[in-house]
Amino acid sequence: MFTLVREDGYLLSTDPGRLDLDRVHHWLSTDAYWALGRDRETVGRAFAGSVAFGVYRPGDGRQVAVARAVTDGTTFAWLCDVYVDPGERGHGLGSWLAGAVRDHLTELGVRRILLATLDAHGVYAKIGFAPVDPDHFMQLDQRGRPVTPGGEATMTAVGDTLATRATRKEPEGQPPLTVEP
Repeated sequence: MFTLVREDGYLLSTDPGRLDLDRVHHWLSTDAYWALGRDRETVGRAFAGSVAFGVYRPGDGRQVAVARAVTDGTTFAWLCDVYVDPGERGHGLGSWLAGAVRDHLTELGVRRILLATLDAHGVYAKIGFAPVDPDHFMQLDQRGRPVTPGGEATMTAVGDTLATRATRKEPEGQPPLTVEP
């Protein structure tokens, strides 16, 4: 577990027991453009599979910011869901939080940290992040398509190679997504 205290008393911790996931869900699902409408179960699963960083206010200990890193803990991390409560903004908490995440991951040996932002470039630039060459940054964005965990995948011989045929379970009324060679 990693903890850090700022001079003004704000506490950062990776203790998952301290996270107020109901509060985090509210922030993300109602105010974060990248996660609007995200359901509570998805938020819980995402944070359970990541290194979560909570920031807590001095005095009452109320959670006021959050970030998570999806990482192998060795070579690569994706910094995401960075959020500061609107009432706490303007005090440098976003830069401090992102910098602390960067430093913690660097201490683990992580040398590449990616993130995506539409509106906080200045926050991340202050701590060393730079734009990624758009010719090399790629994504598969299926946010508009509902997904149900599960499904099945099979390997099929195609010539001298194996190809994957995957079928994913979809919510009622949605046709299954099938990927074929």
